[in-house]
Amino acid sequence: MKGYVGNTDWGWFHFLRERSRQPRGVEEVNFWRPTGQRFAALQPGAPFFFRLKAPRNKVAGFGTFARFSVLPDWLAWEAFGEGNGAATRDAFVGLLDRYRGAKHEGPRLIGCIILTQPVFFDEALWVDDLPDWAKNIVAGKGYDLSVSPGLELWRDCREFAAGGGKLALGEKPVEARYGAPSLVKPRLGQGAFRVAVLDAYGRACAVTTEHSLPVLQAAHIQPYSQGGPHDPANGLLLRSDVHSLFDHGYLTVTDDHRLELSPRLRGDWGNGKAYEAFHGQRIHLPDTPGERPAAEFLRWHQEHVFLGAA
Repeated sequence: MKGYVGNTDWGWFHFLRERSRQPRGVEEVNFWRPTGQRFAALQPGAPFFFRLKAPRNKVAGFGTFARFSVLPDWLAWEAFGEGNGAATRDAFVGLLDRYRGAKHEGPRLIGCIILTQPVFFDEALWVDDLPDWAKNIVAGKGYDLSVSPGLELWRDCREFAAGGGKLALGEKPVEARYGAPSLVKPRLGQGAFRVAVLDAYGRACAVTTEHSLPVLQAAHIQPYSQGGPHDPANGLLLRSDVHSLFDHGYLTVTDDHRLELSPRLRGDWGNGKAYEAFHGQRIHLPDTPGERPAAEFLRWHQEHVFLGAA
């Protein structure tokens, strides 16, 4: 298994470490890049290590790689909020301006390395710099975690993570025993779910094919509050008005992926003509089969939400 050691800004790390100590904790973060530079060094489920830049030069935590996406800065803030490593959107934009060197007019695209289940170590647990780390590395470097020095790095980080990333005075790290390095399925949070659904549908509404990002929303088929997971197979990318109708039961998606409009829409509101043209049409589906709406979630919506009767 491959891992990646990324050069990490102290301000980003410190802010999120403090947030992780609060009752709500931190379930996902956006390790952003100020430009839309691509990142293809990891498979989903692999570890991404936080190496603090000089003068610290230590590995101080890690997260599980979920996906990479290029997003407008406003959408990155909407999706991850403080998970971007800043307390406010203005502070986040200020960080981008600092790295970009000048203020930017219009939509600004940034690279978003989305990580779940991050762990931020106390200073006593920081891991010494890798022996082959070169000073001229700018962004980061990939490592094979089955051989040295990646093997030792992964072993140490897992042991420290088993203790919650903290070490009381006089304590020794918890010794965690693991087999060979292997990928784990990332447990997506709300922000990662939103981006996963957005990318799965090619950034187009599944019903109308609308491409304007500000009006596109990732809809849970079975709401998270009612047991539905943050999984693309439990999602649909919908224009905001279509999303609202879906959540209120005025339309659903059949097992064969056709849109079904409830007669209650016209019955309740004396309107709905704009949506009648979509009735019976197949929705647009993701190219990846595993990201298409799962039958169990569609049936849940049909049975528990859809207002089928007039």
